[in-house]
Amino acid sequence: MNSLSPTGTQIHLTRGAVTAQIAQVGASLRGLTVGGVDLVSRYPEDIPTPSCSGVVLAPWPNRVRDGVWKDAGTVRQLSISEPKLNNAIHGLLRYTAYAIEQTDAATTLRATIHPQTGYPYEIATSVTYALTEAGIKVTHTLTNRSTEKAPVALGTHPFVTIGDVDPRNLVLRVPAKTQLETDERMLPLKATPASDEMRTGVRLGGITLDTGFADLVPDKDGLIRHSLTASDGRRVTVWQEPDFEFVQVFTTTNYPGHDLAVAIEPMTAPVDGLNSGLGIRRLASGETWTLSWGIEFS
Repeated sequence: MNSLSPTGTQIHLTRGAVTAQIAQVGASLRGLTVGGVDLVSRYPEDIPTPSCSGVVLAPWPNRVRDGVWKDAGTVRQLSISEPKLNNAIHGLLRYTAYAIEQTDAATTLRATIHPQTGYPYEIATSVTYALTEAGIKVTHTLTNRSTEKAPVALGTHPFVTIGDVDPRNLVLRVPAKTQLETDERMLPLKATPASDEMRTGVRLGGITLDTGFADLVPDKDGLIRHSLTASDGRRVTVWQEPDFEFVQVFTTTNYPGHDLAVAIEPMTAPVDGLNSGLGIRRLASGETWTLSWGIEFS
């Protein structure tokens, strides 16, 4: 471990040909390689996390309209963390320095969401990054330490790639039946059928997305899988358990050091979920929610 970065202590994991780098701030996944091939888009050590790269999003992912939501009849006002669009965005742990427990091939980071403006609940969270033979498995827990039921959701924001391939030539596949359309503030308008090419594969260089998807189709083992595939057949897969009912796909040409980058973001709730109630789980006092996702290379 070292602490020379503005993203805090850097945690380095190794298992055979698989390596990972985790940043303490935001518990963010900032590096993953298999056989020397980058599967996560890296950024310079001396800058803060760009575009929420790899960060854990809790107790909600994505945006809350005007930072206002109704909590069992009580109107609550969150701090506006996206002033440009006047929204609260990506939860309350984005800039938190987590406590760290580490072994060679795994690390667990812990942080508590304390009662604060617009969110009067105490939630203990953890995230465990464990290397596998082909990538990484990520397991989250959220425990309600409040006396009342607490509404929670969770997301994550990994930027994935196949590092020795021009990202414009990678083919993206998302097994979704529904696309969530948004307005100019990136807030929900309506749900529409997702295009067939999202399921069959679309060249990354031919699309621009900051789009949520729903009605995700699992494989026979119950896991939902999204992928980027190179012309030689190599594939990086982002898998998510069924509790992650949604996924956001975000492409950008402003990611440091990369002409094009794409985030594939497993989420338990969609944009403005605290208001719609979609995907929001109300944890009883003392209840723990455990859920996992991961990245594999083949």
